[in-house]
Amino acid sequence: PNFIRRSALVASDSDLNFGEHPMAPNRNVLGTDLKCCCADVRGTGIGTGFYRNGHCATGPDDAGRHTVCVEATAEFLEFSKKAGNDLSTPRPEYMFPGVKPGDCWCLCAARWRQAFDAGFAPPVFLECTHEKTLQYVELEALKGLAKDREEAEAAVKELDNLREIVERSVDLDIDGKSSA
Repeated sequence: PNFIRRSALVASDSDLNFGEHPMAPNRNVLGTDLKCCCADVRGTGIGTGFYRNGHCATGPDDAGRHTVCVEATAEFLEFSKKAGNDLSTPRPEYMFPGVKPGDCWCLCAARWRQAFDAGFAPPVFLECTHEKTLQYVELEALKGLAKDREEAEAAVKELDNLREIVERSVDLDIDGKSSA
């Protein structure tokens, strides 16, 4: 079937921030820029996420908070179906291609938490998981199932180094002398 790419209806990723400031970039659970989860699920032309642009961004219309970037597993999909949320069956009317094991998909934060509590949570990608997820799940729980843990830790280290540089530069007074 021909699917209309919903992402074409969105001006840009920066229009989907919904943070405290309208121009603030989307952030992931690590505090860095939110990366794409999957822009083209199995060649369907459909991206994941509430806005189908490939990012797990959220906004006022996203009541389910589709913020957790996961790699689906057969065990998780079976659990979700038994819990009343069949993610395997395609629903073209919602631009939903159906999720198969191995697919990357933006999952509702509460569903991931439910699966985690039951022992069926799929692995996550921290750099692609929106910071709003932390309203539902602790960072340590996400880190425990992270597929991109090494990359994420490197990104956090780089961010910490940049913060240190900024803090040192702020310690200089107007005359260029250290205030310490």
